[in-house]
Amino acid sequence: MPIEIKMPALSPTLEEGTLAKWLVKAGDTVKSGDLMAEIETDKATMEFEAVDEGVIAEIVVPEGTDNVKVGAVIAILAGEGEDASTAKAAPAPKNEAPKAEAPKEEPKAAAPAPSPSPAPTPAASGDRVKASPLARRIAAERGIEISALSGSGPNGRIVKADVEGAKPGAAPSQAGSVSAAEAPAAAAKPATVPDIPHEAAKLSNVRKTIARRLTESKQTVPHIYLTVDIRLDALLKLRGDLNKSLEGRGVKLSVNDLIIKALAVSLIQVPKCNVMFTPDQLISFSRADISVAVSTPSGLITPIIVGANTKGVAAISTEMKDLAARARDNKLAPHEYQGGTASLSNMGMFGIKQFEAVINPPQGMIMAIGAGEKRPYVIDDALAVATIMSATGSFDHRAIDGADGAELMQAFKALVENPLGMLA
Repeated sequence: MPIEIKMPALSPTLEEGTLAKWLVKAGDTVKSGDLMAEIETDKATMEFEAVDEGVIAEIVVPEGTDNVKVGAVIAILAGEGEDASTAKAAPAPKNEAPKAEAPKEEPKAAAPAPSPSPAPTPAASGDRVKASPLARRIAAERGIEISALSGSGPNGRIVKADVEGAKPGAAPSQAGSVSAAEAPAAAAKPATVPDIPHEAAKLSNVRKTIARRLTESKQTVPHIYLTVDIRLDALLKLRGDLNKSLEGRGVKLSVNDLIIKALAVSLIQVPKCNVMFTPDQLISFSRADISVAVSTPSGLITPIIVGANTKGVAAISTEMKDLAARARDNKLAPHEYQGGTASLSNMGMFGIKQFEAVINPPQGMIMAIGAGEKRPYVIDDALAVATIMSATGSFDHRAIDGADGAELMQAFKALVENPLGMLA
């Protein structure tokens, strides 16, 4: 009996995805564990493995198809001993034209309702506003937008009584409300592409998800930003000493590895910032799982260092390199990038001095790391040159008060400037 291969649910939230690429074709023999296709979800591109053995009889959904529902049949597998040429997908049921219904007797017209008293007519006609000179003068004196008023005079003309009954700054009554309702629809329309030589690339599901989530974050999460300047000299020295001792193990620590550790430890020290806001609850976490922003060809993804507060920096470094490499190859499993209690975004390698990152809901904060650079700095009441890094925390103000965010930034600064404290 033919086996239906269905669109898999590769993540708990997946409802539909893009069948990006077939790795098999009709007539190929597959066995359990063989890679069959690449599925693009809302987070990443993932590989789909065969569960059953047999011969691919038919590819039902061609590669590149968008919005394939989870559970939809995407291919047919002929089982052992079956003729692959006869194992095809069941044809879709034909839509028969509905039979013509006998005409129904039209209901008798109801008695006409009494006509209501005439409502004020909008005074604007094209670009011209119908208003009496007296009404215009009163509107100008009181700061009233006359075009927003409805006139009760002949043919909708605005008269003195209409202006005297309006309030300065009042919302437009009729024409204004229509334009406000139409505004979102107008904003949703795609922008007109100018007549300039260009290339158009179709948005991937990952890019669409990034756009949607970041827009939602800025629209629904009240961000508060706190920035501190941090002296890096002690951390850079410790990094050099640790790398010398780790040469035999093939481990080379980056500044980012140590910053991940510092953020994780500071979240445990200031638990009021290691939280998640829900409509009716504030969730406080006892473990610091750090989502680290990684740029990939398909967009930004945030693999997670689970329990970074309890891991050594060598373990963090090894794990981060593996996660970043697999993220760029779209090889991460859903549990490796879904979750996290706080995020870290480091653009110091690009020479960015300071920036404000967008919170990754439902997390409560994200730390933005700028470049370490030589700057004039006061040390022991004397002006000197030191390596300084600017770090900016973005906090969800619904869940984290400004004083608590400031306490976290203070703890983070202290750990980076005295890094032995986070290794203890």
